[in-house]
Amino acid sequence: MRLGLYVQVPFCQTKCTYCNFHTGVFSNDLYAPYVEAVCREIAAYPRLLREFHIAEVPEPVVDTAYFGGGTPSLLDPAGLARVLDAMRAGFECKFEEVTLEADPETIIPQKAAAWREAGFNRISMGVQSFQDNELKAAGRMHRRDDVYRATQVLRDAGFQNVSFDLIAGLPHQTHGSWDESVAQLLSLRPEHVSIYLMEIDEGSRLGLEVLTGGTRYSASALPEDDSMAAFYDRACARLASAGYVHYEISNWALPGLESRHNLKYWQRQPYCGFGAGAHSFNGRQRWANAHDPSAYVTTISQGRFPIEQLVDVSRDEALEEELFLGLRQLGGIDLSRIESEYGTNLQPRVEELRALGLVEWNGTRLRLSPDRLTVSNEVFVNLLN
Repeated sequence: MRLGLYVQVPFCQTKCTYCNFHTGVFSNDLYAPYVEAVCREIAAYPRLLREFHIAEVPEPVVDTAYFGGGTPSLLDPAGLARVLDAMRAGFECKFEEVTLEADPETIIPQKAAAWREAGFNRISMGVQSFQDNELKAAGRMHRRDDVYRATQVLRDAGFQNVSFDLIAGLPHQTHGSWDESVAQLLSLRPEHVSIYLMEIDEGSRLGLEVLTGGTRYSASALPEDDSMAAFYDRACARLASAGYVHYEISNWALPGLESRHNLKYWQRQPYCGFGAGAHSFNGRQRWANAHDPSAYVTTISQGRFPIEQLVDVSRDEALEEELFLGLRQLGGIDLSRIESEYGTNLQPRVEELRALGLVEWNGTRLRLSPDRLTVSNEVFVNLLN
């Protein structure tokens, strides 16, 4: 299992109403110092392992890198190139997939060419919707035409691996507008698609408004839960008909173009994160950096590490992760291996779930029933308890 590197870029041009991530709008004066701090953190990785008694991964060869956020495409391309160079200097890199998250309005020919030159070969574009009224209500800065323009820019620059995100459940979304968004996505035929169901929690402005009974941020225009589930199911069918492989609850890809980096998370492979709020995992321990980017830059400049959490993963926690993360994959999990490795018998619970039609079990592999993916949390809770 090879190592993946992740860089968290918490900068945005505006805060989307539905966003519950630790990202925000900061002065671009912070961008260059932030890049410098990330490069220094990468260079100090061996010292981090020593000082915090963190075990090195068995095979520290890097094959994937992922720049997420936030909006990493806001950074100067030269700064992004510097970070990749720092990775190459600090690790044995044999990159197969190097992803940059980008918003459509930030994608211009000069940047796209520079990204390719630096070594990026995959772009994950935050499309979210092809309906301008939905984008406006969500606080997005781009519009439908920007997606078409940005896609052409990326193709002209030589990118042959592009991913689109859509959100099912945006304010003002209807069955008709959702079908139209999926149709327009398919007309552009990205190599990869992610579809996320709208989450309502107090961590976002929209979520808090809904939970407190308010009407701001188009809270009263949210689709019903049943509609969101129907949107998801309709997208599953249309993507399958168009030749996309549904390999994870929220992710589809043309054959062979699954996200290699994100598979590391679901398969509990090692990854190391850099930047404010970044997380890391070596198979036995998880650690995370503090979220505030200004404090992160200051901490790194003082020669200290910004770690705010370091935990050993217990055997029970590892088992829960095997089940929760593994069952997100449509191919399921090798239940026999897991039972043997963790000394547990999950058969009684599996039989109960199978009787309810929630899972499929062939004697070796356990997976969620393809037509019950929208109630996956119910399966996880029952299996873990």
